[in-house]
Amino acid sequence: MESASDIELEAAAFRKLIKHLREHTEVQNIDLMNLAGFCRNCLSKWYKAAAEEKGIDMDYEQARELIYGMPYSEWKDKFQNEASAEQKEKFNEVISNHDQ
Repeated sequence: MESASDIELEAAAFRKLIKHLREHTEVQNIDLMNLAGFCRNCLSKWYKAAAEEKGIDMDYEQARELIYGMPYSEWKDKFQNEASAEQKEKFNEVISNHDQ
């Protein structure tokens, strides 16, 4: 079982990660997926799943807003760029390797 200190440290690190991603809007989700195998949307899904495990009612859009710091549609309009053919190709490779 984790100690309260462990949980506090993990929570602080998670908050720092979210803050970092919010400040670096130039980093596209497809780039995160291609390099690390996860993105802001993955974090949103994990956050929602954790809430559900604790019996907290939360939908995906609520979780996204917590991760993005604004409604996803707003973030997408402001910061998301069209993915290049190269990015899409790499993404498809990552996804196909992830499913194996």
